[in-house]
Amino acid sequence: MKTKLTFKKPNLILLIVALFISTNIYSQETKTIKNVVLVHGAFVDGSGWQGIYNILVKKGYNVSVTQHTLMSFDDDVKAVNRIIDQQDGPCILVGHSYGGAIITTAGNNSKVAGLVYVAAHAPDDGESEADNGKTYPPAYKSLIKGEDGLDYINPEKFPEDFAGGVSKEKAKFMAVSQTPTADVAFHAIIKNPAWKTKPSWYVVAKSDRIINPDLERMYARRAKSTVIEVDGASHCVFMTHPNEVANLIVSASNAKK
Repeated sequence: MKTKLTFKKPNLILLIVALFISTNIYSQETKTIKNVVLVHGAFVDGSGWQGIYNILVKKGYNVSVTQHTLMSFDDDVKAVNRIIDQQDGPCILVGHSYGGAIITTAGNNSKVAGLVYVAAHAPDDGESEADNGKTYPPAYKSLIKGEDGLDYINPEKFPEDFAGGVSKEKAKFMAVSQTPTADVAFHAIIKNPAWKTKPSWYVVAKSDRIINPDLERMYARRAKSTVIEVDGASHCVFMTHPNEVANLIVSASNAKK
């Protein structure tokens, strides 16, 4: 004996509407964010992101690379916000090293949907990366503070301390072409950190000599970030392990909103 299911017209309409709404919500929650903004750290410029840029562009992402001066934290945040404002929709904001402090502030921009920290600082309200570095001392001793208020890394030590794993020729070039950074930028006090209200992801470079890996782990734990740890990776993990870093950015872009 077959049972015939019948629906009254009002109930059928409600069912169709409910299915439409649930499907629409699911679509919105799983929609991939296609805009990515890459923020460089101290002593380097945006060109170090080229490997990750190439991977993401091939995957169909719209990738922007910031070029800020490293002369003033506030000005660097403004420069990054200028690029964020140019995006045609929500974006994933990625920061390396000192760039992490920048995205911690610039990440409050309404267009930022998520934060990806790559061996980066993620200070809390009232903290600075300089003070946090004293709590978790790094391995390197090659920082030189100029009398003009600009810091740089001893070029002879740069390949080992900053660019471990990068080819010798490339690391030497990075050493002699490094961008001096204003010491005051490292002492900027963070206010209203974006990671408290927005989802975050974190790449821990397990052999980092510039930022203590335990400080990176503390940042990630405190922000409740999704974390990957990369064995043997130096501070230049974004250059030496572009696939791992790019994959985490892709994961961030696909996360349910």
